[in-house]
Amino acid sequence: MDRAVSHPVPPTLFQQALGAAFFKLPAPVRTLHAVRGTARYAGIASVERGRNPLARLCARIAGLPGAMQDVPITVEFTADTRSETWHRDFAGTRMHSRLAYKNGLLREQIGPLQFRHALLANAGAIWWRVAGVRVFGVLPLPARWFRGVRCRESEHEGRYEFSIDARLPLVGRVIRYQGWLLPVDDAAG
Repeated sequence: MDRAVSHPVPPTLFQQALGAAFFKLPAPVRTLHAVRGTARYAGIASVERGRNPLARLCARIAGLPGAMQDVPITVEFTADTRSETWHRDFAGTRMHSRLAYKNGLLREQIGPLQFRHALLANAGAIWWRVAGVRVFGVLPLPARWFRGVRCRESEHEGRYEFSIDARLPLVGRVIRYQGWLLPVDDAAG
């Protein structure tokens, strides 16, 4: 008699980072971060950019989108057990990042910057706290410079919502973007 051998499905990056707390998150947040393979999401986003010339320079170096209000956004997620790639399109302006989980931190590469985030699940949301930043993956920047970076993922009215606000000392706001996403099959509804 042939018996199929069952192999456990390896955890996604966010399941690794959050452990059991991942499974207590609202369904839209869990679904987005349980992607294996490729998934496409769509929604609406708004972007506010800082006015300080140094803030504009920082945003340009990181490849962040310009200011826009209530524009269509699509995000394509490609994920396996070791990494994820996020391709964001804010009404034609593209932003890419690559994520990996190592040594208890989620690492996000955006342009020449590698952010190292500690993730916390609390009150139905994922909170990202910057634990370190490196330029080109090698040159460390002081973590205290990034205390003003706030990232939150949550659910509202059955949709995945995101809010990112990045402020730096002496520079002020670099960028703030927020919005919502649904799987592409559900986004038209």
